[in-house]
Amino acid sequence: MSNWLDLYDSMGDYLAPSMAKDHPNIPIVKEEGCYYYGVDGKQYLDFTSGIAVTNTGHRHPKIVQSIKDAADNLVHGPSGVIMYESILRLSEELGKVLPGDLDCFFFANSGTEAIEGALKLAKFVTERPYVVSFTGCFHGRSMGALSVTTSKSKYRKFLQPSHLSYQIPYADVKGCSDGVNPENYCVEQLEKDFHRLFKHQVTPEEVACVIMEPILGEGGYIIPPKAWVKKVREICDEHGILLIFDEVQTGFGRTGEWFAAQYFDVKPDIMAIAKGIASGLPLSATVASKELMKKWPLGMHGTTFGGNPIACSVALTTLEILHEERLVENSKVVGDYAKEQLLQLKEKYSVISDVRSAGLMIGIEISNPHTGELDGQAVMKILDYALEEGVLFYLCGNVGEVIRMIPPLTVTKEQIDTGLSMLEKAIQRYMKEQ
Repeated sequence: MSNWLDLYDSMGDYLAPSMAKDHPNIPIVKEEGCYYYGVDGKQYLDFTSGIAVTNTGHRHPKIVQSIKDAADNLVHGPSGVIMYESILRLSEELGKVLPGDLDCFFFANSGTEAIEGALKLAKFVTERPYVVSFTGCFHGRSMGALSVTTSKSKYRKFLQPSHLSYQIPYADVKGCSDGVNPENYCVEQLEKDFHRLFKHQVTPEEVACVIMEPILGEGGYIIPPKAWVKKVREICDEHGILLIFDEVQTGFGRTGEWFAAQYFDVKPDIMAIAKGIASGLPLSATVASKELMKKWPLGMHGTTFGGNPIACSVALTTLEILHEERLVENSKVVGDYAKEQLLQLKEKYSVISDVRSAGLMIGIEISNPHTGELDGQAVMKILDYALEEGVLFYLCGNVGEVIRMIPPLTVTKEQIDTGLSMLEKAIQRYMKEQ
Protein backbone atom coordinates (compact mmCIF):
# COMPACT_ATOMS: atom_id res chain seq x y z
CA MET A 1 0.00 0.00 0.00
CA SER A 2 1.27 3.47 -0.89
CA ASN A 3 2.52 5.81 1.82
CA TRP A 4 -0.32 8.23 2.35
CA LEU A 5 1.93 11.29 2.15
CA ASP A 6 3.02 10.14 -1.30
CA LEU A 7 -0.66 9.96 -2.17
CA TYR A 8 -1.10 13.45 -0.71
CA ASP A 9 1.61 14.81 -2.98
CA SER A 10 -0.11 13.31 -6.02
CA MET A 11 -3.71 14.04 -4.98
CA GLY A 12 -4.32 15.80 -8.30
CA ASP A 13 -4.03 12.43 -10.02
CA TYR A 14 -6.86 11.00 -7.95
CA LEU A 15 -9.18 13.82 -6.94
CA ALA A 16 -10.94 16.39 -9.10
CA PRO A 17 -9.29 19.80 -8.67
CA SER A 18 -12.62 21.21 -7.51
CA MET A 19 -12.37 18.86 -4.55
CA ALA A 20 -8.63 18.68 -3.90
CA LYS A 21 -7.46 22.26 -4.28
CA ASP A 22 -9.31 24.15 -1.56
CA HIS A 23 -7.47 26.16 1.11
CA PRO A 24 -5.25 25.26 2.96
CA ASN A 25 -5.05 21.51 2.34
CA ILE A 26 -3.10 20.60 5.48
CA PRO A 27 -2.48 16.85 5.93
CA ILE A 28 -4.28 15.86 9.13
CA VAL A 29 -4.13 12.59 11.08
CA LYS A 30 -6.44 13.34 14.02
CA GLU A 31 -9.02 15.77 15.37
CA GLU A 32 -10.10 16.39 18.95
CA GLY A 33 -12.27 19.09 20.52
CA CYS A 34 -11.22 22.40 18.95
CA TYR A 35 -8.02 21.03 17.44
CA TYR A 36 -6.62 19.31 14.37
CA TYR A 37 -3.33 17.41 14.53
CA GLY A 38 -1.06 17.41 11.51
CA VAL A 39 0.99 14.55 10.12
CA ASP A 40 4.06 16.38 11.44
CA GLY A 41 2.64 16.36 14.97
CA LYS A 42 1.72 20.05 14.95
CA GLN A 43 -1.45 21.12 16.74
CA TYR A 44 -3.82 23.53 14.97
CA LEU A 45 -6.56 25.45 16.75
CA ASP A 46 -9.57 25.01 14.48
CA PHE A 47 -11.77 28.04 13.95
CA THR A 48 -13.67 26.45 11.05
CA SER A 49 -15.60 23.53 12.64
CA GLY A 50 -15.37 21.70 9.32
CA ILE A 51 -17.23 24.70 7.81
CA ALA A 52 -19.79 25.09 10.62
CA VAL A 53 -20.42 21.35 10.99
CA THR A 54 -18.83 20.10 14.22
CA ASN A 55 -20.69 22.44 16.57
CA THR A 56 -20.15 19.97 19.42
CA GLY A 57 -16.41 19.88 18.73
CA HIS A 58 -14.39 17.26 16.89
CA ARG A 59 -14.91 13.67 18.02
CA HIS A 60 -16.91 14.50 21.13
CA PRO A 61 -16.74 11.30 23.26
CA LYS A 62 -20.53 10.95 23.28
CA ILE A 63 -20.62 11.31 19.48
CA VAL A 64 -17.99 8.62 18.99
CA GLN A 65 -19.86 6.27 21.33
CA SER A 66 -23.16 7.04 19.60
CA ILE A 67 -21.69 6.00 16.25
CA LYS A 68 -20.42 2.73 17.71
CA ASP A 69 -23.69 1.94 19.48
CA ALA A 70 -25.81 2.70 16.42
CA ALA A 71 -23.62 0.57 14.16
CA ASP A 72 -24.25 -2.43 16.41
CA ASN A 73 -27.86 -2.41 15.19
CA LEU A 74 -28.32 -0.73 11.80
CA VAL A 75 -25.95 0.68 9.19
CA HIS A 76 -28.31 1.48 6.32
CA GLY A 77 -32.05 1.89 6.25
CA PRO A 78 -33.89 3.13 3.22
CA SER A 79 -36.60 4.99 5.11
CA GLY A 80 -40.03 3.95 3.97
CA VAL A 81 -38.88 0.52 2.86
CA ILE A 82 -38.05 -0.11 6.51
CA MET A 83 -38.66 2.10 9.52
CA TYR A 84 -36.43 2.53 12.57
CA GLU A 85 -36.49 4.30 15.91
CA SER A 86 -33.73 6.88 15.44
CA ILE A 87 -35.38 8.71 12.52
CA LEU A 88 -38.68 8.99 14.41
CA ARG A 89 -37.13 10.09 17.71
CA LEU A 90 -35.01 12.65 15.86
CA SER A 91 -38.10 14.10 14.20
CA GLU A 92 -39.80 14.39 17.58
CA GLU A 93 -36.80 16.10 19.22
CA LEU A 94 -36.08 18.48 16.34
CA GLY A 95 -39.67 19.68 16.48
CA LYS A 96 -39.00 20.91 20.02
CA VAL A 97 -36.20 23.29 19.02
CA LEU A 98 -37.39 24.47 15.61
CA PRO A 99 -39.57 27.60 15.46
CA GLY A 100 -43.35 27.51 15.37
CA ASP A 101 -45.05 24.54 13.75
CA LEU A 102 -42.05 23.38 11.71
CA ASP A 103 -42.28 19.77 12.80
CA CYS A 104 -42.43 17.52 9.72
CA PHE A 105 -39.27 16.33 7.97
CA PHE A 106 -37.87 14.99 4.74
CA PHE A 107 -34.36 13.80 5.61
CA ALA A 108 -31.53 13.88 3.08
CA ASN A 109 -27.72 13.97 3.18
CA SER A 110 -26.49 17.50 2.44
CA GLY A 111 -27.54 21.11 2.63
CA THR A 112 -27.91 21.27 -1.13
CA GLU A 113 -30.30 18.32 -1.08
CA ALA A 114 -32.35 20.05 1.62
CA ILE A 115 -32.58 23.14 -0.62
CA GLU A 116 -33.67 21.04 -3.60
CA GLY A 117 -36.40 19.53 -1.46
CA ALA A 118 -37.54 22.93 -0.22
CA LEU A 119 -37.82 24.33 -3.74
CA LYS A 120 -39.69 21.27 -4.99
CA LEU A 121 -42.08 21.33 -2.05
CA ALA A 122 -42.87 25.03 -2.50
CA LYS A 123 -43.54 24.72 -6.22
CA PHE A 124 -45.68 21.63 -5.82
CA VAL A 125 -47.95 22.85 -3.04
CA THR A 126 -48.46 26.35 -4.50
CA GLU A 127 -48.73 25.21 -8.13
CA ARG A 128 -46.66 28.29 -9.03
CA PRO A 129 -43.54 28.16 -11.22
CA TYR A 130 -41.21 30.97 -10.06
CA VAL A 131 -38.72 31.46 -7.24
CA VAL A 132 -37.24 34.71 -5.93
CA SER A 133 -33.84 34.71 -4.23
CA PHE A 134 -31.36 37.36 -3.13
CA THR A 135 -28.12 38.41 -4.77
CA GLY A 136 -25.16 37.18 -2.74
CA CYS A 137 -26.83 34.13 -1.23
CA PHE A 138 -25.33 30.67 -1.50
CA HIS A 139 -27.69 27.70 -1.56
CA GLY A 140 -25.63 24.94 -3.17
CA ARG A 141 -24.14 23.79 -6.44
CA SER A 142 -26.63 21.27 -7.85
CA MET A 143 -28.71 22.70 -10.67
CA GLY A 144 -31.85 23.58 -8.74
CA ALA A 145 -29.94 25.08 -5.81
CA LEU A 146 -27.55 26.77 -8.23
CA SER A 147 -30.46 28.56 -9.89
CA VAL A 148 -30.89 30.57 -6.68
CA THR A 149 -27.18 30.82 -5.78
CA THR A 150 -25.48 34.11 -6.66
CA SER A 151 -22.63 34.50 -4.17
CA LYS A 152 -20.13 34.10 -7.02
CA SER A 153 -20.74 34.11 -10.77
CA LYS A 154 -18.09 31.42 -11.32
CA TYR A 155 -20.40 28.85 -9.72
CA ARG A 156 -22.86 29.40 -12.57
CA LYS A 157 -20.36 29.63 -15.45
CA PHE A 158 -21.56 27.82 -18.62
CA LEU A 159 -24.47 26.30 -16.70
CA GLN A 160 -27.32 28.80 -17.30
CA PRO A 161 -29.22 27.55 -14.25
CA SER A 162 -32.33 29.71 -14.67
CA HIS A 163 -34.98 27.28 -13.46
CA LEU A 164 -37.47 30.16 -13.49
CA SER A 165 -35.76 32.20 -10.80
CA TYR A 166 -35.36 35.93 -10.20
CA GLN A 167 -32.95 37.75 -7.91
CA ILE A 168 -33.26 40.99 -5.98
CA PRO A 169 -30.57 42.70 -3.83
CA TYR A 170 -29.79 41.53 -0.31
CA ALA A 171 -29.87 44.07 2.51
CA ASP A 172 -27.02 46.56 2.09
CA VAL A 173 -26.46 48.53 5.28
CA LYS A 174 -23.25 50.00 3.88
CA GLY A 175 -25.18 51.54 1.00
CA CYS A 176 -26.98 53.82 3.42
CA SER A 177 -26.01 57.50 3.36
CA ASP A 178 -24.76 59.24 6.49
CA GLY A 179 -27.55 60.47 8.71
CA VAL A 180 -30.07 57.94 7.37
CA ASN A 181 -31.38 55.14 9.59
CA PRO A 182 -29.86 51.94 8.10
CA GLU A 183 -32.82 49.78 9.10
CA ASN A 184 -35.35 52.13 7.49
CA TYR A 185 -33.14 52.47 4.42
CA CYS A 186 -32.90 48.70 3.90
CA VAL A 187 -36.63 48.19 4.36
CA GLU A 188 -37.44 50.96 1.87
CA GLN A 189 -35.02 49.50 -0.68
CA LEU A 190 -36.56 46.06 -0.23
CA GLU A 191 -40.05 47.39 -0.90
CA LYS A 192 -38.80 49.18 -4.02
CA ASP A 193 -37.00 46.05 -5.25
CA PHE A 194 -40.08 43.85 -4.85
CA HIS A 195 -42.29 46.49 -6.45
CA ARG A 196 -39.94 46.74 -9.43
CA LEU A 197 -39.76 42.95 -9.75
CA PHE A 198 -43.52 42.47 -9.61
CA LYS A 199 -44.14 45.35 -12.00
CA HIS A 200 -41.62 44.46 -14.70
CA GLN A 201 -40.64 40.78 -14.52
CA VAL A 202 -43.07 38.47 -12.76
CA THR A 203 -46.46 38.83 -11.08
CA PRO A 204 -46.60 37.87 -7.41
CA GLU A 205 -49.36 35.37 -8.18
CA GLU A 206 -46.79 33.33 -10.15
CA VAL A 207 -44.16 33.22 -7.38
CA ALA A 208 -44.08 30.01 -5.37
CA CYS A 209 -41.51 31.06 -2.82
CA VAL A 210 -38.87 33.49 -1.68
CA ILE A 211 -35.69 31.75 -0.52
CA MET A 212 -33.04 33.45 1.59
CA GLU A 213 -30.16 32.94 3.93
CA PRO A 214 -31.24 34.91 7.01
CA ILE A 215 -27.52 35.67 7.39
CA LEU A 216 -25.32 35.52 4.30
CA GLY A 217 -22.79 32.73 4.68
CA GLU A 218 -20.46 32.13 1.75
CA GLY A 219 -21.52 35.53 0.42
CA GLY A 220 -19.66 37.38 3.16
CA TYR A 221 -21.30 36.96 6.60
CA ILE A 222 -23.68 39.84 6.07
CA ILE A 223 -26.23 40.30 8.88
CA PRO A 224 -29.35 42.16 7.72
CA PRO A 225 -31.46 44.39 9.99
CA LYS A 226 -34.21 42.49 11.79
CA ALA A 227 -36.84 44.82 10.34
CA TRP A 228 -35.66 43.89 6.83
CA VAL A 229 -36.15 40.17 7.48
CA LYS A 230 -39.57 40.86 8.99
CA LYS A 231 -40.52 42.89 5.89
CA VAL A 232 -39.63 39.93 3.66
CA ARG A 233 -42.05 37.84 5.73
CA GLU A 234 -44.72 40.54 5.45
CA ILE A 235 -44.42 40.79 1.66
CA CYS A 236 -44.64 37.01 1.31
CA ASP A 237 -47.77 36.93 3.47
CA GLU A 238 -49.34 39.72 1.44
CA HIS A 239 -49.07 37.72 -1.78
CA GLY A 240 -49.48 34.14 -0.56
CA ILE A 241 -45.81 33.37 -1.25
CA LEU A 242 -44.01 30.75 0.83
CA LEU A 243 -40.85 31.86 2.66
CA ILE A 244 -37.89 29.47 2.76
CA PHE A 245 -35.01 29.97 5.20
CA ASP A 246 -31.73 28.36 4.25
CA GLU A 247 -30.39 27.61 7.74
CA VAL A 248 -27.77 25.14 6.60
CA GLN A 249 -24.98 27.23 8.13
CA THR A 250 -26.88 29.26 10.74
CA GLY A 251 -28.52 26.34 12.54
CA PHE A 252 -27.95 24.42 15.75
CA GLY A 253 -26.73 27.25 17.95
CA ARG A 254 -24.32 28.91 15.56
CA THR A 255 -25.93 32.37 15.92
CA GLY A 256 -26.43 32.20 19.69
CA GLU A 257 -29.99 30.95 19.12
CA TRP A 258 -31.05 27.48 18.01
CA PHE A 259 -31.76 28.92 14.56
CA ALA A 260 -31.50 32.32 12.92
CA ALA A 261 -35.30 32.32 12.63
CA GLN A 262 -35.35 32.81 16.40
CA TYR A 263 -32.55 35.38 16.20
CA PHE A 264 -34.75 37.49 13.89
CA ASP A 265 -38.08 36.39 15.44
CA VAL A 266 -39.39 35.43 12.00
CA LYS A 267 -40.90 32.02 11.22
CA PRO A 268 -40.47 30.75 7.66
CA ASP A 269 -42.85 28.31 6.00
CA ILE A 270 -40.05 25.94 5.02
CA MET A 271 -36.52 25.49 6.32
CA ALA A 272 -33.45 23.70 5.03
CA ILE A 273 -31.17 22.44 7.81
CA ALA A 274 -27.89 20.50 7.70
CA LYS A 275 -24.21 21.02 8.71
CA GLY A 276 -24.38 21.14 12.55
CA ILE A 277 -27.23 18.63 12.71
CA ALA A 278 -25.11 15.48 13.24
CA SER A 279 -21.63 16.55 14.36
CA GLY A 280 -19.92 15.56 11.13
CA LEU A 281 -22.08 12.78 9.74
CA PRO A 282 -23.95 13.50 6.48
CA LEU A 283 -27.53 14.45 7.29
CA SER A 284 -29.93 17.23 6.35
CA ALA A 285 -33.63 17.91 6.28
CA THR A 286 -36.29 19.87 4.46
CA VAL A 287 -38.66 21.02 7.20
CA ALA A 288 -42.23 22.31 7.08
CA SER A 289 -45.46 22.04 9.02
CA LYS A 290 -47.44 18.82 8.90
CA GLU A 291 -50.19 20.70 7.07
CA LEU A 292 -47.85 21.79 4.29
CA MET A 293 -45.85 18.58 4.04
CA LYS A 294 -48.99 16.43 3.70
CA LYS A 295 -49.70 18.17 0.39
CA TRP A 296 -46.55 16.53 -1.01
CA PRO A 297 -47.69 12.99 -1.87
CA LEU A 298 -45.80 9.70 -2.03
CA GLY A 299 -43.37 9.52 -4.93
CA MET A 300 -43.00 13.25 -5.53
CA HIS A 301 -39.61 13.19 -3.80
CA GLY A 302 -37.38 10.37 -2.62
CA THR A 303 -34.01 9.29 -1.27
CA THR A 304 -31.91 6.16 -0.87
CA PHE A 305 -29.48 7.30 1.81
CA GLY A 306 -31.34 10.21 3.44
CA GLY A 307 -32.08 9.79 7.13
CA ASN A 308 -29.39 7.14 7.61
CA PRO A 309 -30.01 5.38 10.95
CA ILE A 310 -26.49 6.00 12.28
CA ALA A 311 -26.62 9.68 11.29
CA CYS A 312 -30.03 10.06 12.94
CA SER A 313 -28.76 8.46 16.15
CA VAL A 314 -25.79 10.81 16.17
CA ALA A 315 -28.07 13.79 15.50
CA LEU A 316 -30.06 12.83 18.60
CA THR A 317 -26.84 12.72 20.61
CA THR A 318 -25.85 16.09 19.13
CA LEU A 319 -29.08 17.63 20.42
CA GLU A 320 -28.44 16.09 23.85
CA ILE A 321 -24.95 17.61 23.99
CA LEU A 322 -26.18 21.02 22.85
CA HIS A 323 -28.71 20.95 25.69
CA GLU A 324 -26.56 19.38 28.42
CA GLU A 325 -23.49 21.54 27.83
CA ARG A 326 -25.53 24.68 27.13
CA LEU A 327 -23.65 25.21 23.89
CA VAL A 328 -26.26 27.53 22.37
CA GLU A 329 -25.78 29.87 25.33
CA ASN A 330 -22.00 29.44 25.09
CA SER A 331 -22.19 30.46 21.44
CA LYS A 332 -23.74 33.77 22.43
CA VAL A 333 -21.52 34.49 25.43
CA VAL A 334 -18.22 33.50 23.85
CA GLY A 335 -19.28 34.96 20.51
CA ASP A 336 -19.91 38.34 22.13
CA TYR A 337 -16.53 38.09 23.83
CA ALA A 338 -14.79 37.26 20.54
CA LYS A 339 -16.43 40.23 18.84
CA GLU A 340 -15.20 42.57 21.59
CA GLN A 341 -11.64 41.34 21.11
CA LEU A 342 -11.89 41.65 17.33
CA LEU A 343 -13.20 45.20 17.55
CA GLN A 344 -10.11 46.03 19.60
CA LEU A 345 -7.97 44.55 16.81
CA LYS A 346 -9.91 46.62 14.30
CA GLU A 347 -8.91 49.77 16.17
CA LYS A 348 -5.25 48.73 15.98
CA TYR A 349 -5.06 47.49 12.38
CA SER A 350 -6.54 49.50 9.53
CA VAL A 351 -6.60 46.45 7.28
CA ILE A 352 -9.66 45.24 9.26
CA SER A 353 -12.54 47.26 7.83
CA ASP A 354 -15.47 45.54 9.57
CA VAL A 355 -16.37 42.87 12.11
CA ARG A 356 -19.79 41.24 11.78
CA SER A 357 -21.13 38.56 14.07
CA ALA A 358 -24.08 36.68 15.46
CA GLY A 359 -23.00 34.25 18.14
CA LEU A 360 -20.02 32.28 16.85
CA MET A 361 -20.72 33.12 13.22
CA ILE A 362 -18.09 35.84 12.79
CA GLY A 363 -16.86 37.64 9.68
CA ILE A 364 -13.69 39.75 9.68
CA GLU A 365 -13.67 41.95 6.58
CA ILE A 366 -10.28 42.88 5.13
CA SER A 367 -9.75 45.95 2.93
CA ASN A 368 -6.86 47.89 1.48
CA PRO A 369 -6.41 50.71 4.03
CA HIS A 370 -5.26 53.13 1.31
CA THR A 371 -7.95 52.54 -1.32
CA GLY A 372 -10.76 51.08 0.77
CA GLU A 373 -11.17 48.25 -1.74
CA LEU A 374 -12.06 44.81 -0.43
CA ASP A 375 -8.90 42.69 -0.50
CA GLY A 376 -9.13 38.96 -1.07
CA GLN A 377 -5.41 38.63 -1.74
CA ALA A 378 -4.64 40.07 1.68
CA VAL A 379 -7.03 37.56 3.25
CA MET A 380 -5.17 34.64 1.67
CA LYS A 381 -1.82 35.88 2.96
CA ILE A 382 -3.20 36.47 6.45
CA LEU A 383 -4.79 33.01 6.48
CA ASP A 384 -1.49 31.41 5.47
CA TYR A 385 0.40 33.28 8.19
CA ALA A 386 -2.27 32.39 10.76
CA LEU A 387 -1.92 28.73 9.85
CA GLU A 388 1.84 28.96 10.36
CA GLU A 389 1.13 30.43 13.79
CA GLY A 390 -1.17 27.51 14.55
CA VAL A 391 -4.79 28.58 13.94
CA LEU A 392 -7.05 27.66 11.04
CA PHE A 393 -9.60 30.12 9.62
CA TYR A 394 -11.51 30.03 6.34
CA LEU A 395 -12.65 32.70 3.90
CA CYS A 396 -15.85 33.93 2.28
CA GLY A 397 -17.22 36.90 0.35
CA ASN A 398 -17.55 37.65 -3.34
CA VAL A 399 -13.80 38.26 -3.76
CA GLY A 400 -12.75 36.27 -0.69
CA GLU A 401 -12.46 39.45 1.36
CA VAL A 402 -13.82 38.08 4.65
CA ILE A 403 -12.05 35.86 7.16
CA ARG A 404 -14.65 33.38 8.33
CA MET A 405 -14.40 32.53 12.04
CA ILE A 406 -16.68 29.66 13.01
CA PRO A 407 -15.14 27.67 15.89
CA PRO A 408 -16.92 24.76 17.56
CA LEU A 409 -19.53 25.93 20.05
CA THR A 410 -17.46 24.24 22.76
CA VAL A 411 -14.75 26.89 22.34
CA THR A 412 -13.61 28.72 25.48
CA LYS A 413 -12.66 32.35 26.00
CA GLU A 414 -9.09 31.17 26.59
CA GLN A 415 -9.04 29.46 23.19
CA ILE A 416 -10.49 32.61 21.61
CA ASP A 417 -7.65 34.60 23.16
CA THR A 418 -5.07 32.13 21.88
CA GLY A 419 -6.50 32.06 18.37
CA LEU A 420 -6.87 35.82 18.08
CA SER A 421 -3.32 36.32 19.38
CA MET A 422 -2.16 34.12 16.50
CA LEU A 423 -4.36 36.09 14.09
CA GLU A 424 -2.86 39.35 15.33
CA LYS A 425 0.65 38.03 14.69
CA ALA A 426 -0.43 37.03 11.18
CA ILE A 427 -1.82 40.52 10.53
CA GLN A 428 1.38 42.08 11.84
CA ARG A 429 3.43 39.91 9.50
CA TYR A 430 1.27 40.89 6.57
CA MET A 431 1.37 44.61 7.32
CA LYS A 432 5.16 44.59 7.63
CA GLU A 433 5.28 43.54 3.98
CA GLN A 434 3.17 46.45 2.78
